[in-house]
Amino acid sequence: MTAPAQLPLELDHRPALAREDFLVAPSNAVAVAWIDRWPDWPAHALALYGPPGSGKTHLCQVWRQASGAVAIDAAQLRSAEPPAYLGNATACVVEDVAGCLAGEPEVARRLLHLYNMMRERGGFLLLCDREAPARWDCPLADLRSRLSGTQAVALGEPDESLVEAVLVKLFADRQLDAGMEVVRFLVLRIERSFAAARRAVSALDRAALTAKRRQITVPMARAALQEIEAAGTDGNQGQE
Repeated sequence: MTAPAQLPLELDHRPALAREDFLVAPSNAVAVAWIDRWPDWPAHALALYGPPGSGKTHLCQVWRQASGAVAIDAAQLRSAEPPAYLGNATACVVEDVAGCLAGEPEVARRLLHLYNMMRERGGFLLLCDREAPARWDCPLADLRSRLSGTQAVALGEPDESLVEAVLVKLFADRQLDAGMEVVRFLVLRIERSFAAARRAVSALDRAALTAKRRQITVPMARAALQEIEAAGTDGNQGQE
């Protein structure tokens, strides 16, 4: 009997999210400068906004490491008042809450509470979402006023050269041997976003595990893109 093919064991991969791992380009240079400028911000709150895959989450992680900030999301704002999860923290990051403010006034009220707490403590608040806070649909006038006055910095979609550099970094993160012919093949065929680059490299990592090899070839890259397309997650669908 032929032994069944062994399934690849997919180990949890932790992406490199330190400041030195963030690739600076014209599309994100202003945002990077603001993060590097902390704590010399003109006000206690700053907002990063941009399309999916533009590097917002990475920059938030960079700032968390520098500031010791607490990460807060919509689920936490739904569950309890800010003091319950802030403790004595004087810095916090709030990601992806804009979409729930209009339909969940309690979340909006707690975000306002959080905003005021950070200011009273002389602390710092970093907001992160797809659109600038001034464009968020918010039911509370006081919160709308604060959001509208928050310094907002945009991150743009990465250009071709940045996607190329990101692919090189992602292959290195996963210890995959991919030559520039593979990188150029992918750059010309995937969406210009960090999310599309991550999907392609993740698919190639799975293929390498299956093949029990770390060298990536153009035929492997072609097959990986076909796999992504067949799964309905091609480069036209982005992720944060």
